[in-house]
Amino acid sequence: MDNLLALISIYALPIIFAITLHEAAHGYAAKQFGDLTAHQMGRISLNPLRHIDLVGTILVPAITLALGGILFGWAKPVPVNFGNLRHPKKDMLWVALAGPAANLAMALFWALSIKLSMWMPSSPLAVPMGLMGKAGVTINVILMVLNLLPILPLDGGRIMVSLLPHRYAYGYSKLEPYGLIILVFLLFTGVLGHILWPLISLAMRGIFAVFGIALN
Repeated sequence: MDNLLALISIYALPIIFAITLHEAAHGYAAKQFGDLTAHQMGRISLNPLRHIDLVGTILVPAITLALGGILFGWAKPVPVNFGNLRHPKKDMLWVALAGPAANLAMALFWALSIKLSMWMPSSPLAVPMGLMGKAGVTINVILMVLNLLPILPLDGGRIMVSLLPHRYAYGYSKLEPYGLIILVFLLFTGVLGHILWPLISLAMRGIFAVFGIALN
């Protein structure tokens, strides 16, 4: 129990911001390309309370963290009306990319916090800052890579719809009702881990290399 509480204290802040800022980024990008839906609903906000889903943002990540599997979770999806975008099919690409891009930015921020902790080893903040930084990099890289999988309704699926020719994009979009089922199946069969971990490891090595941090 003590170990679980320690893990939660380290991971809570990175998890909340990784998931909620991901969603806020979608809303902000949608606003820039003409859809004000998220803006009008107050969802373009850095306030985590506007995005937290009790099950997806708190319970599921806590359970997967305790079980030692791939950290998994979600926030309340930011509403985007793609029909309101100035160029719906083309602009969908940038709206979808905004979430993973936010996770990449946060991963770099947390990597910087690790580097800062290494520069002040005698500070009482060094150890918690380093641990939280490592958690933040890990969480954001996992969410970035996971969301880039070409499975609707993940961001990677939206990107595929945007890039495919109209005829194929229409057919591909018909798979969206089955996307969550496919994702859960891949998760519980272990296939998702085999797909994601090499990509996660590669991304983390690249981020740590930027800051000259050894990957333990």
